[in-house]
Amino acid sequence: MAYKEKEIEKLYYSIGEVAEQFNVAPSLIRFWETEFDLIQPKKNRKGNRQFTKEDIDHVRTIYHLVKEKGFTLQGAKEMLKNDTQSVRDKMDLLDSLKKVRAFMVEVREKLS
Repeated sequence: MAYKEKEIEKLYYSIGEVAEQFNVAPSLIRFWETEFDLIQPKKNRKGNRQFTKEDIDHVRTIYHLVKEKGFTLQGAKEMLKNDTQSVRDKMDLLDSLKKVRAFMVEVREKLS
């Protein structure tokens, strides 16, 4: 039985790494930090932002609402104020459906 090494997860990510995950400029992440109370990264002694997985989940939620769904910042704030968990549940469902679709496309291509 082959041993599979568990991937080490980072505790903190830089603003550059977070911006790269979403293909946006770091300045947009800083802007969203000022606009949305959800995003509150820690800062080290130098003042560099250190994002946790939870912070990145918050950025993902805002990205989904603003960039993918086309909400205004005010509209996104209202959605999050009313029911953040409902927004996340819908995002998770969409992600799952996209994965199923990709799998089905792959199966269809192999059968062709």
